[in-house]
Amino acid sequence: MKNLLDDAYARHSKADFIPNDPILIPHRFSKKEDIEIAGFLAATIAWGQRITIINNANRMMELMDHAPHDFILNHQPEDRLRFRGFVHRTFNETDAMYFMEALQHLYLNEQGLEGSFIAKPGLYAKERIFHFHHQFFSIEHLPRTKKHVSNPMKGSSAKRLNMYLRWMVRPTKEGIDFGIWKHMKPSELMIPLDVHTSTVGRKLGLLQRKQDDWKSVEELTSALRQFDPADPVKYDFALFGMGVSREA
Repeated sequence: MKNLLDDAYARHSKADFIPNDPILIPHRFSKKEDIEIAGFLAATIAWGQRITIINNANRMMELMDHAPHDFILNHQPEDRLRFRGFVHRTFNETDAMYFMEALQHLYLNEQGLEGSFIAKPGLYAKERIFHFHHQFFSIEHLPRTKKHVSNPMKGSSAKRLNMYLRWMVRPTKEGIDFGIWKHMKPSELMIPLDVHTSTVGRKLGLLQRKQDDWKSVEELTSALRQFDPADPVKYDFALFGMGVSREA
């Protein structure tokens, strides 16, 4: 099994993965804060057709003058109105405007995006994501917007946030992920569970649970840690690639 996964990882973790994936958006920046903000917004809307995700994430960058950190720090409330008419599936202008306000609050009054995932030392990914969820919605907001930031404490697989953490935390050796957040080790990451990773995981006998929820995330990640305890989520490339190419 390890040989099968390692081979699939080697084949699918290539830099040519980037142009067709939402991770393309943060790769357009070099400044840490630009990368993490662009990555968070791209990951937030990362469901549906990838070309649509990329197009809409590009639109968000345009509305932020292609300078996301500067926009977040310095924009005025009326500047959020430029997001009128923005929509990606169920993520609409109301959600986009709140995201701008909440990100500004995090960077001006807290410790930014990275700091919002730190919480207390020794916490696991589940608690870190919950801490971020609490921080992100600590200012006045509409209930509808909460559905766009997953909460694993309620059983969600938190696929997009786990994917975002993979982008920020994993080392850059393949030239895909960024490795710019140092407060968390790659060994602590959890698998971004989507239809491809869960389907292939079940076919390979790595996942028995039927539902795609947080318990399945824990089960599959635990299985992958047997093959690389220091970097289990590298196999996201293997499972996802095998699923897309129908190798399993």
